[in-house]
Order: sequence, then structure tokens, then C-alpha cells
Amino acid sequence: MAHRALTTTAAACATTAALLLTACGGGDDASSDDIKGAGDNSPSPTASKSAAPDVKRPVIKLPSSFQLTFENWTSSDPVEHAVLDDAKEEVRAGYAAIIANDPDSEAVTFYDTEGIRGLTKQWIKSYTDKDLTVIGKLPAFDPKVVMAGNGKGAALTYCTDETDAKTRNRKTGKVEGNPAGTTPYVRYSVSLVKNEQGVWQNSSVHSERRKCSK
Repeated sequence: MAHRALTTTAAACATTAALLLTACGGGDDASSDDIKGAGDNSPSPTASKSAAPDVKRPVIKLPSSFQLTFENWTSSDPVEHAVLDDAKEEVRAGYAAIIANDPDSEAVTFYDTEGIRGLTKQWIKSYTDKDLTVIGKLPAFDPKVVMAGNGKGAALTYCTDETDAKTRNRKTGKVEGNPAGTTPYVRYSVSLVKNEQGVWQNSSVHSERRKCSK
């Protein structure tokens, strides 16, 4: 998978020889069955009590062929929990856009700041331009949130395990995983800002392979 590497200043979405995923940069418990909107055809969750209550969020659906799960994406602090909820949905929106062959996804636009939307679109098109979709399993785990002093910004780090994540060519049906010898673990560093509606939006994403393990 080509993992995603985006920043507000770099004009490139890095795709490596390694196969897939990052989410663009997008639960409650470690079990996917207990995570709202994780896997199958589950729609995205409604806004939690910790999130902006009056904002109509996009409905995001993922097919059972791609099981994106979020382990321990929860916090006893309501603000941190809101950050995790919105960051999770941004990740889900990115992969849903790849699967739907929709680089102009409105859900991605909802969860990204204007400065990063074009880079997220490039990442999505790195799949869709090659007629690729994503399948398999991708757990996202070990999230950590650090809030800015003014309460309007946050930094999030988390890891993904691409062991069972693959791409499939829409035309030929060919399925590929990461090249042999590639570590499946990728660490993401995400910056988020809260917009006027109270939604935490991604403003930058950076990824590093070999920085995580389970």
C-alpha cells in the first residue's frame, strides 16, 4: 500500500513502492464489533456528546470487503474524545472515497481544511487513477492526543498495521499486498484544528514506516 504523507506546506502526496494505506488521515472500544461505523456497511456514527451537537455530519459507509477498525480510540476527556471521533471519520472518508472511486468526496472535504484537501485528493487519485480499490483489514491503533493550549488545535499520533491490507485492480481483479520484506507498520502524525462549526479538521498528515509495532 502507498501510505499517505501529507503536509500543508509540501505539495506532494507520497506514494511508495510499498502498497497501500494511510488513511487520510479518519471508536470507542478495541473490538471492531463495538466501534461505531467500523467495517461492514455500517454508516458513520452520529455526533457524540463530545462533538459539535448541531452539525450534520456526512454518512460514510465502508463495504465488508474492507475492514477498517479503530482500537481504543477513546478518551475520558470529552474534548480529546471529540478529536478522536472526527479524526477517525476523516480516515474512513478517505478510504470510502477510494472504494467509491470519488476523489472529490464531500465527506473528505468536510473533515479536511482547505489547505490539505488538494493533497488528500492526490492521495485518493494515486489509487483511482490506476483503477485500484482497497480490500482486506486495516487496524488503526495506539492513538495519542495532545491538545494545544488555546483549545483550538490538537496533535494526534496513531499506528496502522497493513499486514492484511491489499489493493485490487477494478478491471483485472489482480490483488496485491506490500512487497516482501516491507514492514507493515506505519505511524501517522496528524495536526487538527477546530473550525467555526466545532468540527475537528485535519490540517496536516505525515507518515513514517517502521515506527510502530504491536
